Parts: sequence; structure tokens; C-alpha cells
Amino acid sequence: MKTEKQKMLAGELYKPGDPELHADAEANASWLAEYNASRNSAARRDLLRRRLGFVGEGATVRPPFFCDYGFNIRIGAGVFLNFNCVILDVVAVTIGDETQIGPGVQILAADHPREAALRRAGLELGRPVSIGRNVWIGGGALILPGVAIGDDAIVGAGAVVTRDVAAGATVVGNPARQTSR
Repeated sequence: MKTEKQKMLAGELYKPGDPELHADAEANASWLAEYNASRNSAARRDLLRRRLGFVGEGATVRPPFFCDYGFNIRIGAGVFLNFNCVILDVVAVTIGDETQIGPGVQILAADHPREAALRRAGLELGRPVSIGRNVWIGGGALILPGVAIGDDAIVGAGAVVTRDVAAGATVVGNPARQTSR
């Protein structure tokens, strides 16, 4: 029998109020408070490496930063996340090398079942988000659960990305649609 955490990590329906998950969320909240209060970039790098699943060389995450757990986030070398980014990382969220993410971007791997009875039962699930290398995501964009964004893509400011984005594509709007560069 799987624990609720094992179900969550596998992208299966799980109960978010589970004591183990609650303890992980509390530990993350303490870590976020320390991270967001830090004014020293070297200390922030150490804190990132302590909590996130992977942090590449030269990655920068400007505080304030918010996430569910941290350990499901993998950010590559040279990645830049600007102020007020939110990552709901109940499952894997991967950000490729040299990707730049504007202020206020939300990357949401957390999802809810479409069936009303399952929602009433308090169940949730996650769908992994993958962002390729050298991607530029404009401020205020929203990346929804299960989306994959290919290398060298551009996501316009304020875009709501509901579907995969091809490598090299530029998407804008709500819902985000491909446009020519």
C-alpha cells in the first residue's frame, strides 16, 4: 500500500492533509521564511541547494519565492527566476539551463480531479511541468499542470499556457496561442 506522499509523487490521487505531507509543507514553510529573509546571495544559493531537488551552477532565484515542497524542483545552470515566482511542485517541475522567468510567473503542477465526487473527497493530483533550455517566460505568465515547453521557446507576459509549447515557438494570450516572432 502506498503512502499519500508516494501517491502524490507518482501523480496519483492523494490526500493533501496527510500528516507526512503536512510535516513536509511545514518544513518547507520554515525554509521559505529563511530564504525570503536572506539578503546574501551566497547564503541563498546554499539554501536553494539544501531544499531543491537540483540547482545548476549560476542559477538565481530572487526572493520572494514560493513553492509547495521544493524537493520536486530541478533548475538548470544559469536559470533566472525573478521576484514573486510561485511553483506548486507536488510532482516534478524541471527548468532547463539558461531559462529566464519574469516576475510573478506561476508554474502549477498541482491539479484537481474533474469529477465532483473526488474533489468533495478532498483528493488532489499532480501533473509534471517541463520547461526546456533557453526559454524566456514573460512576467505574470501562468503555466498549467502537465505542460511541456520546448527549448528556445518564448512565452509572452501574462500568457496562460494550457498546452505544450513546441521548441522555438512563441506563444501569447489567454489561452496562449502560437504567433510568429
